[in-house]
Amino acid sequence: MPDGIFTTAINLVTLGGPVVALLIGLSVVALALILLKLFQFAYLRVGARRKATEAAALWSGGRHREALTRLDGDRSSPAAVLEVIARLSADRAVPKQVIEDEVGRAAQERLYALQRGFRGLEAIVQIAPLLGLFGTVLGMIEAFRTLQDAGNAVDPSILAGGIWVALLTTAAGLAVAMPVSLILTWFESRLENERMAMESLSTMLLSEQQIRDVKRDEADGQVVNLAERHAY
Repeated sequence: MPDGIFTTAINLVTLGGPVVALLIGLSVVALALILLKLFQFAYLRVGARRKATEAAALWSGGRHREALTRLDGDRSSPAAVLEVIARLSADRAVPKQVIEDEVGRAAQERLYALQRGFRGLEAIVQIAPLLGLFGTVLGMIEAFRTLQDAGNAVDPSILAGGIWVALLTTAAGLAVAMPVSLILTWFESRLENERMAMESLSTMLLSEQQIRDVKRDEADGQVVNLAERHAY
């Protein structure tokens, strides 16, 4: 099987010239980037939010130790954000704004890491069809030049053969760009879902934390008022 693929690639390069060779190189780079992103997404458990959701529910119920235990070993982005909230919320002296800033920073760092490589895939999606079109233009120029050199002894097969070889580069460019574009769209949708999951869980926990702080302050104020009344 590899020998057959190699032979096909050699034949395509022979017919299409250096443009097809460039497109084959781009396809190899795109495949490498896609495999790296798939490994990264799997390692960081993109889309796996069950443990983080359960930990958030435990934390909201006041079972903080169980929530932290639930997050152990979870490499997902929502879990990383929840760990930041848990670590900073343990100290009541830390202002809410500081917690929000740290959560935002942690989320941005994770999203940036997951997004690396997307620009390369976008560049391949954009340049591959253009390279194919460029090869087609060069092929058409060569076909008409050959037709001109033939003079009066014009053979339609010469023109037809030159045209289909020229169109080969356009087909190769589209064959590279289309699957890469679909895979990139899938990556971006997974990343958007991850961002929404982090925002949803962090907003829920921070809002609940603020509500608890307000209720605690009100309770403390009532205790102080009662103490002052008894003092009088």
